[in-house]
Amino acid sequence: MKTLTVFTPAYNRAHTIGRTYESLLRQTCKDFEWLVVDDGSTDNTRELVEGWMQEGKIPIRYIWQKNQGMHGAHNTAYANISTELNVCIDSDDYMPDDAVEIIVSFWKNNYRDEDKDRIAGIIGLDADTSGNVLGAEFPQDLKETTLRDYYEVLGGSGDKKLVYRTEVVKKYPPYPLFEGEKYVGLALLYNMIDEDYKLLVCNQVMVNVDYQPEGSSFSMWKQYWNNPKGFAHFRKFDMQHAKSFKRRFQLNVHYVSHSIRSGNKHFIKESPRKLLTVLALPFGWGLYLVNRRKIKRGAQFKFSK
Repeated sequence: MKTLTVFTPAYNRAHTIGRTYESLLRQTCKDFEWLVVDDGSTDNTRELVEGWMQEGKIPIRYIWQKNQGMHGAHNTAYANISTELNVCIDSDDYMPDDAVEIIVSFWKNNYRDEDKDRIAGIIGLDADTSGNVLGAEFPQDLKETTLRDYYEVLGGSGDKKLVYRTEVVKKYPPYPLFEGEKYVGLALLYNMIDEDYKLLVCNQVMVNVDYQPEGSSFSMWKQYWNNPKGFAHFRKFDMQHAKSFKRRFQLNVHYVSHSIRSGNKHFIKESPRKLLTVLALPFGWGLYLVNRRKIKRGAQFKFSK
């Protein structure tokens, strides 16, 4: 069995996923398989992937499902992965030629069996298509961290690549699916894992990202508006575990805004931070009104993935 599964959620990305495939063909280490979860594409994604499967250059598995959104595609991927490690490479991104080698060798050199109850995987670097690291590199003396500690305690910045032990991921519930919605923040799972495990820090680039104009990175206001139940669910968990008062308050403001949008009249009662939710009410109303105005104007702004 291979050590690593590279999984790629795909939705109408036939125009970009070929670059992902070509990067996998160039990998200096072949200790991986590729799992493509087609989240209901209506373009020729299926034909492309099935053609690559017939080529037989790398091991590929393909799963088509009715459109559920990115988090639903992740659910399907995790349910169908059996390798020790897994990493998500989006269909508009690609891996440096030595990325699999970096992941596998780093893991074998730094993970020990006695770490199984405290280490969930690896956190590495993202870079843009020119090779520039997104945000900051990790401090040279940082050997282990959680995702939340990196951003909220250490003041880290920029997207980072996460490689998880499949055994660990399967211990946690799948992302919830809300009728009529297509988005739940992927950080929900990552933050749950953070409560029980740490990540080994690898200060090397594992993916090159290329944000697409139609991707979620450019349309968070629209995501907020169209998926309020999913966002409220994420905020409810996160507001319990955020490290600072400022962050907890911000999460409550968003929770109020999402709850107003979804028409949930019981959101204060359901809040795990009721006092903060009450204090956040006027700010949450304000955020809701801003969100509504943005949608009416058709505004789309670029946000980090």
